[in-house]
Amino acid sequence: MATALVWKNVGVAMQSAIGSALTITDITKANPGVVTSTAHGLSDGDIVYIECQGMHQLNERVARVAGKTTDSFQLEGIDTTLFDTFVSGTVQKVTLGTTISTARSVTSSGGDFSMIDKTTIHENARSEMPGLPNAISFQMEHIWDSTDAGLAAMKAASDVQGKRVFKFQFGTGGKIMLFSGYVGCTLLPGGSAQDLVTTQSVFTLNGTPTYYSA
Repeated sequence: MATALVWKNVGVAMQSAIGSALTITDITKANPGVVTSTAHGLSDGDIVYIECQGMHQLNERVARVAGKTTDSFQLEGIDTTLFDTFVSGTVQKVTLGTTISTARSVTSSGGDFSMIDKTTIHENARSEMPGLPNAISFQMEHIWDSTDAGLAAMKAASDVQGKRVFKFQFGTGGKIMLFSGYVGCTLLPGGSAQDLVTTQSVFTLNGTPTYYSA
């Protein structure tokens, strides 16, 4: 039976720093996938951002390091068995040091497929197949405060169209969601008479989120 969660005590963190790109020479098709990167210097539990060619399912994905050795590490929780074949890529350690503490609501959209019509003249009903999935996005409403450090960091990222890594954590020790993408945040105030002054942000994801139990 599913564990029901409530939107309370949710931590939202954004990338404050990202390390130098480390060359990946191989990613296995396994559960979990194993990355080879000579003398990578990463530790178990580190959050990493991956860019790769060939194994496109991992491109612009965020993962947690596990089972590290000097020249390799596991992509915790990511089964790459059925992924495409790795060609080349890089990995970067991410520091999630910016706290977002002004959000009042979250809505999500996207991830559904743009369907391709493959109907032939021999059929009497339309037939479709999945094309590319639509981009996933999160829309947030925030309490407006132009001096808030988290909002200011999102505005700075938005101004330069910068890619960032985010983490949602549902309660202390609870479920975690990691993803990368672009944040749109103008800090424009809005609202209704005698109500809170609010502002909006949008996170548009690259790739898909990665989920962890804790």
